[in-house]
Amino acid sequence: MFSKACEYGIRAVLYIASQSMQERRVKIGDIVQNTGSPEAFTGKILGLLSRNKLVDSYTGPNGGFEIKQDKLKLITIAQIVRAVDGDTFFEGCALGLSQCDANNPCPMHHSVFRIRENMFYVQQHTTVFDLVDNKKNRALILKR
Repeated sequence: MFSKACEYGIRAVLYIASQSMQERRVKIGDIVQNTGSPEAFTGKILGLLSRNKLVDSYTGPNGGFEIKQDKLKLITIAQIVRAVDGDTFFEGCALGLSQCDANNPCPMHHSVFRIRENMFYVQQHTTVFDLVDNKKNRALILKR
């Protein structure tokens, strides 16, 4: 459903959030090990997430990544998707055509419109905190 980059981005944010809830800052190696994503790719994704202010990045011996407690209930899955993949997931053509909208629909436009609306609603109303708040969810999400 999501691009590979987006999947890694979501898993990285969820891992960082789970550790931040325990007041732990994590290094990129920890994220790679616990999400199963390639290190170089993860670095690029974390850069995007940091530039979009979804994760906080620190340098130095006590550096790493974290999400402030007050932000955990504010960051939505939709924000992560947008930070990594832009608006393509929400607005792009299901067939990848450059000219597709309600006035000039592709053959699948009307079939996927409601699904896309529902997915957007779910992603807009699901926060990082919602997904990492209990131990069972964390175990399922971070499982590789």
